[in-house]
Amino acid sequence: MAARNKARKRAFQILFEADQRGADPVTVMADWIRLARTDDRQPPVTEYTMQLVEGYTAHAAPIDDLLSAHAVGWTLDRMPVVDRNLLRLGAYELIWEDDVPDAVVLDEAVQLAKEFSTDESPSFVNGLLGKLMELKPTLPR
Repeated sequence: MAARNKARKRAFQILFEADQRGADPVTVMADWIRLARTDDRQPPVTEYTMQLVEGYTAHAAPIDDLLSAHAVGWTLDRMPVVDRNLLRLGAYELIWEDDVPDAVVLDEAVQLAKEFSTDESPSFVNGLLGKLMELKPTLPR
């Protein structure tokens, strides 16, 4: 598994845990980092994982607003927790991480949806992130 792929997976897991606990993602990430120092079974939190979690956290409100505005028939609260956090991570990376090709962001989010969510989730994630990709040139950053 490529380094960035692993980093995205860890970032997703951290966002998911934070959402489930109602906690700040950066605080959850700090817990993961502390645990990784003492438990060899704990996966490492890489530089890119930190960049993704901190980046989403810094832009959480506009990302959630975008997702809410473009998720036809779905409120953010009604989305499955896995999908919501995959979309949050994907939206952050799509809009604010210029060194990652848009197609890679979509593909990685879809692959994570296939691994962690329902059979319908990959197409939902792909469709919503695809819409944001189309709108990207007009979105404020």
